[in-house]
Amino acid sequence: MMGTRKKWFIHVFVFDPFCLFALTVCAFTKPNVIQPSPVMVTELGGTVTLTCFSTDESVTRFNWFKQSLGQKPLHMASSLYVGQESYYSNNFIKDFTETKRLGVRRGDYSCNLIISNTEPGDSATYYCSTTDIYDHTFGEGTVLIVKESNSMSVLQQPVSGSVQPGDSVTLNCTIHTETCVGEHSVYWFRHGSGESHPGIIYTHGKRSDQCEKSPEAGSPTQSCVFNLPKWNLSFSDAGTYYCAVASCGEILFGNGTKLDIEDPLLLVSCLGVALGVAFTLIILLLCIMYKMNKTTCVQCRVLFCASQDQDGDNLHYVVLNLSNKKNRSLY
Repeated sequence: MMGTRKKWFIHVFVFDPFCLFALTVCAFTKPNVIQPSPVMVTELGGTVTLTCFSTDESVTRFNWFKQSLGQKPLHMASSLYVGQESYYSNNFIKDFTETKRLGVRRGDYSCNLIISNTEPGDSATYYCSTTDIYDHTFGEGTVLIVKESNSMSVLQQPVSGSVQPGDSVTLNCTIHTETCVGEHSVYWFRHGSGESHPGIIYTHGKRSDQCEKSPEAGSPTQSCVFNLPKWNLSFSDAGTYYCAVASCGEILFGNGTKLDIEDPLLLVSCLGVALGVAFTLIILLLCIMYKMNKTTCVQCRVLFCASQDQDGDNLHYVVLNLSNKKNRSLY
């Protein structure tokens, strides 16, 4: 058993550079290396600028790494703070020096990676790192998505109805393609609220058994449906789920499916508060109406009494006048 663990340990940390890099990123990711855009989307053939800056004044070098989906990370370029000199990795030297498709722009405590004439292969996660006298620190990464108008499309349907804790739901990803018929590798990402960038949660692998051709005669269109079932949902499952399809040397991302999980207790509490507010308003309106009616009645009573007094005076005056007239007639 110990021998097996030892072999596994050697395999992971010696022969698997991807795991080693991932652990290094997790261990040395600090807030002083800031990549402000967790996800960026650009059109095919466009130009995009990936931003990175540091709050640490002791930084001596910036580095850029590219990690394609399912591949190990590759070092792209390094830029020294002193002298503003940049050095490019052999893997990308042609794009930097010959085609000028890649570029590095240095500023005050910043180093931006510029990608022009974007290609499908540029879809990847780009990590910025800094080096000082003591540490090598990584940023949280920027996911770059290159979209293109081609014969393959990835569609995701929204979740129908409300979802509460404990419920189950199935997310689906539909691929329509004409030119690329065959196996597809499908990846699912989840971008939760408050998270810096999406994280991969599931891989379908190379599959073609869930695909079928269009029933129309002579149509080359092939449709593939991949499902991601989620059982016994909790609040931690909330977020936006993205489907990514790797096929024929291209990676396409879906439009995303937002999964909102409602809290039934919160809904009941909100309804209770709304009912309480409505009841209070009704009582307040009744009090105001009662007060207004009471004031109106008092005013009416005063006017009525004043009117009665005036009528009485008039009556006495009439009686007195009649008496005077009778007395005069007797004389």
